[in-house]
Amino acid sequence: MKPVVHYRDTRGLARGNPAFTDVVARGIAPGGGLYVPASLPELTLGEILAVGEMPYWRRAAAIFSRFGVDVSDERIDTLMQRAYGSQWDDARIAPVVEARPDMHVLELWHGPTSAFKDMALQCMPLFFSEAISMLHARERALDDYLILVATSGDTGKAALEGFVDREHTNIIVFYPADGVSELQRKQMITQRGSNVSVFGVRGNFDDCQNAVKAAFNDEEFNAELHDRWGIGLSSANSINWGRMLPQVVYYVSAYADMVAGGGVKAGDPIDVCVPTGNFGNILGAFYAKEIGVPIDRLLCASNENNVLSDFIATGVYDISERHFVKTPSPSMDILISSNLERLLYHLTGSPSAREWTRQLAEEKHFGVDRDTFTQMRDFLVGDYVTNDTSLATIRRAHEETGYLPDPHTAVAWEVAERLRGENPVLVVSTAHWAKFGVDVFKALSGIPYSEPLPAQYEGSSAIDILAHVRQIAPEACVPSAIAELDTLPERFTRVVDAGRDGIETAVRDWLSP
Repeated sequence: MKPVVHYRDTRGLARGNPAFTDVVARGIAPGGGLYVPASLPELTLGEILAVGEMPYWRRAAAIFSRFGVDVSDERIDTLMQRAYGSQWDDARIAPVVEARPDMHVLELWHGPTSAFKDMALQCMPLFFSEAISMLHARERALDDYLILVATSGDTGKAALEGFVDREHTNIIVFYPADGVSELQRKQMITQRGSNVSVFGVRGNFDDCQNAVKAAFNDEEFNAELHDRWGIGLSSANSINWGRMLPQVVYYVSAYADMVAGGGVKAGDPIDVCVPTGNFGNILGAFYAKEIGVPIDRLLCASNENNVLSDFIATGVYDISERHFVKTPSPSMDILISSNLERLLYHLTGSPSAREWTRQLAEEKHFGVDRDTFTQMRDFLVGDYVTNDTSLATIRRAHEETGYLPDPHTAVAWEVAERLRGENPVLVVSTAHWAKFGVDVFKALSGIPYSEPLPAQYEGSSAIDILAHVRQIAPEACVPSAIAELDTLPERFTRVVDAGRDGIETAVRDWLSP
């Protein structure tokens, strides 16, 4: 029997030694902490390269098994074949593309919602359902779970698509009403399914995330859900370890593919540049590095909400006087990066992050000690890109290479060019360009981000603008799921107040139609 890996709480408050399925069902630890594995596997170079000879579902199954997931290997295989099957538009699932000899791009947007969140959210709901079945078998599960999701844009649709019509599971997504692209909003509010709901929130992503976390930590509200509706809360955000582990897989996969394609010599290091908001995607690269993938530096690419690049440079995380900025890369418009807590836990080897998170919540800033800062700087560097520079990068990348990145990928592209050293660089592409067609059209047309579209485009829908992009870039395709959005009915148009009360009222109203 394979060994099972157990999990710890970053704040040291959780009791017991939960396994993978336990932490996937719970989502978040008591007191707001995040679950992390108590031990990590060690992969040899041979094991890493061997995944390059497998289909993607088998790559994912192999990594899950090595991480000691408490599900039989046969069952893991079955679930992974479902997660990474015909719903993807590229059989490679997460292909590495050589945009030019010195620029490799890891495309993570070939799933059903055209964003990298599909990489985890086509997988995690299957393991969540498996966890519920196992809990039922042990006779200690509630009848149903309610998944609460705060999204800065892409997670919402990917979570809705992953959990739609699953037994014993409902899902409600909260998004900043004025903080996502029009196509991101349409994807969410047109979602099919009887077990789903979506609410806009008057505020930014941090307001959504803080309110959802507050609902999780509200003991009276949780007791009410249990007593009145027989429901327990869980999360599909990247604070749930079930979201994190699939993100480790694609970095192992990418290195194997780069070696197979001649982009790097076996055993030589690469740098990875990730457009970063909530720190989950880049943390997947950190775990891949820790288990043996030859990753040298992690390049953290920020937009104008550059709290992370400042923190990496100084060791001080300060949002006390920082103003939230709307950008062309809304999935990165985040000032409180939740998954940073996991990194700090691993660097300190203790629940030290508990005090830092308290300071951030109460004082709006914290500073790490010298030893933690030194460890972080050994492998993590960062920079940020302004709104207009990100659009200019889209145009330059397309003109120079024929590759058309979305605004998030453009941020990483620009930072990779600035910070690149001797190692080959893997740029992480997190969304299909069509999800942000208006800003891509501005980029290709040389229109500054803050300026409106020319008068002749007034009244054009976001879908209409995609046709104008293709007039400039005829080779650029539009996924069918995006092209049809204008024809779908808008099911969820309600907007609620930010804060715990707004979230909890929305939940009660939906549960009591």
